[in-house]
Amino acid sequence: MMLHDRPVRHIGNAQRRDNALRHLSGRGNYVTDLHLPRMLHAAFLRSPMARGRITTLNIDEAMTSEGVVKVFTAQDLNPICTPWTSNLEHFSGMVSMPQNILADEHVLWAGHPVAMVLANSRAAAEDACEKIWLEIEEEEVVADGKLAMEAEAVIATPGLKSNVAYQTVLQTDDVDQVFAGAALIVEGEYQFGRHTAVTLEPRAIIADFNAATKQLTVHHGTQTPFQFQDVYSRHFGLPDHKVRVIAPDVGGSFGMKLHVYNEEMGAVAASILLGRPIRFVADRLESFVSDIHARDHHITARMALDDKGTVLGMQVDDLAPVGAFSAYPRTSVIEGNQAIRLMGAPYKMRDYHGRLSVVYQNKVQTSQYRAVGHPIACGVTEALVDKAAQALDMDPFDIRLRNVIPDDAYPNTSATGYRFEKLSHQECLTKLYSMMGYEGLRQEQSELRKKGIYRGIGIAVFVEITNPGAAFYGVGGARISAQDGAVLRLTPGGDIHCSISVTEQGQGTETIIAQIVADQLGVAPENVKVTTGDTDHTPSGGATWACRGAGIGGETALLASRKLATQILTIAGAILQTSPNELILRDKAIFEVKTNQRRMELAELSRIATYRPDTLPIGTDSSLTVAHHFAPTGYPFAFTNGVQASYLEIDTETGLVKLLKHWVVEDCGRIINPLLVDEQIRGGVVQGLGPALFEECLYDEMAQLTNGSLADYLVPMAGEMPDIIIGHVETPTEDTILGAKGVGEAGTAAAGAAVMNAVNDALRPLNAIIEQTPMTPARILAALGIGEK
Repeated sequence: MMLHDRPVRHIGNAQRRDNALRHLSGRGNYVTDLHLPRMLHAAFLRSPMARGRITTLNIDEAMTSEGVVKVFTAQDLNPICTPWTSNLEHFSGMVSMPQNILADEHVLWAGHPVAMVLANSRAAAEDACEKIWLEIEEEEVVADGKLAMEAEAVIATPGLKSNVAYQTVLQTDDVDQVFAGAALIVEGEYQFGRHTAVTLEPRAIIADFNAATKQLTVHHGTQTPFQFQDVYSRHFGLPDHKVRVIAPDVGGSFGMKLHVYNEEMGAVAASILLGRPIRFVADRLESFVSDIHARDHHITARMALDDKGTVLGMQVDDLAPVGAFSAYPRTSVIEGNQAIRLMGAPYKMRDYHGRLSVVYQNKVQTSQYRAVGHPIACGVTEALVDKAAQALDMDPFDIRLRNVIPDDAYPNTSATGYRFEKLSHQECLTKLYSMMGYEGLRQEQSELRKKGIYRGIGIAVFVEITNPGAAFYGVGGARISAQDGAVLRLTPGGDIHCSISVTEQGQGTETIIAQIVADQLGVAPENVKVTTGDTDHTPSGGATWACRGAGIGGETALLASRKLATQILTIAGAILQTSPNELILRDKAIFEVKTNQRRMELAELSRIATYRPDTLPIGTDSSLTVAHHFAPTGYPFAFTNGVQASYLEIDTETGLVKLLKHWVVEDCGRIINPLLVDEQIRGGVVQGLGPALFEECLYDEMAQLTNGSLADYLVPMAGEMPDIIIGHVETPTEDTILGAKGVGEAGTAAAGAAVMNAVNDALRPLNAIIEQTPMTPARILAALGIGEK
């Protein structure tokens, strides 16, 4: 394989994650493994009510509790931290209120931190929390998103004039005429339940402020260390070079660990005040009432088609409740914004009307989570396509092949304004049809129905947003870098060290970076050491989110490697008295291009340049370290695409869904490591199947979370998951040499949509339909007219 002008040996090959064996042997290095001298443990007293005014807060007894060092209230912590306000400028008209570390006068959700206890152990801190006397005058809550929109609704967050955080409308000129003249209009009302990340490692932080040097070091389980360096610097009034953020091993993030939380800011504030390390690790129970939640959309939608089944346009109204505040610094608006902009993305339709209403309520914040907005847009679009196919007596594959943007029709701009460089829907659909043996499955389904066995087949085509550039956050004023950086050096022993700003949370970033560097410098991946996640020891950058790791981080590593290769060959040319253009790097040595003669080992060149630069010709630059930063400058996003299918069976007596098999054909551009790509897709599919069938954060009318533990909140287990069969199409982006687009969210984007269509396909002979997730047994039985929803 060639990568532009060079052959490659490692890009495209399956290679196990470098850190896999370390983790399997129990040698992971997480924040929770770290213990610092004089460290104190933090616990928080949280509001038991979703809305109210604090009338009494007495900490006297807690202060004298055994092992307690300090108890902080809002009056202690809030003044040393500038309030944070989530508001991006490009979301015109968005309103949000400032947030503080601890609730001062009002509590605004059940779980809102009110006081912070610091003790010699977490257990002692928790015991002391129970001795704090807290009285709250309960107030009317805003629990329902629809009711929050009413003119006479109670205001969820004091200081706001209404509960509307943001509203926007996208509309093409001819959408009304299209619907007026359509031969067929299909419609639906869809509800997507709240859920949360349930990461392997909970949120964890150790803040360590050195009063003598005014240096703040924060060990933080996050995917964006430079973002938090900026946040802590600005909000605590510290020079950014005096703030170091270290992100060691991170046990999953999925977007949940991107955001600023009260508890992390509290840990930093307490460390500054006391001059001691402060540790906070969320337990599972408090994670449910403090980690951001995801989704929660209520959507009505229509699709217009002609009599041949051509999609002409869509109308969408999305109500997205987001909690009492908007998440900072990225905002809670982005989920809904991407949902309405991705509607109908795979299809040729030219006309669209989308309205988004983001509203506040007295619940935990919602914000970015794996595949931001994608499952919503895909679920609604693909459900309507299936309804149209049924109404027109068309096969679900046929109607999609009729309507997807042709593979030779790019570049293309969607009705919502997204610009697509090059996608491959037709090739993906054709490949999926063959992979799943579609005709045989339909025949099997028909035969089983005669026996009272109800199986369903669901198809879902998707488009995924990856590699966001400066237009994503920078245009809105958020200090989140669009670029990434890499520093490479040739060691005296002839190996390579790469320090890079993209981060590792278990997806294999370190491994793919090593493969890319190895190919450019003619070494094996095991000769490349990759360092990530430390603002003192890596160059600044945006880090890993929205699938930036390969597409932006990979290109950064590639360009830096080529810069180092040029420097190495220049030194080699000086030593060997030949033109650098006559030399090539291969097998950890320098070869002569014409004769293929091995002229010098990399280790020997490095020895000379490092220890005996005096022997080099005068004027030779003997440095073996280079730095490079890269930011995308072509398309605003590097969209990927694909298609998924689900095959399942429904027990009509119990409502249970048995997943039989799931297929994915995806196009992530250049595949760097097929093993890791498949891992990412399978993991993403499971995270998409979870909220489709199991996961939901349930609240009562008083905005109390009623299933905030893993005893009550269902997550998909291995025994419930189907075999996931994966196929690939490669359409590299031409915006970069590497051509990688990203794959981390592809599995999640369409898994739920495929399952919903499969469930409804199974229920169709029984004249039942379900349009709410998760599709629990109770809801399926209700759709069948058995029991209550």
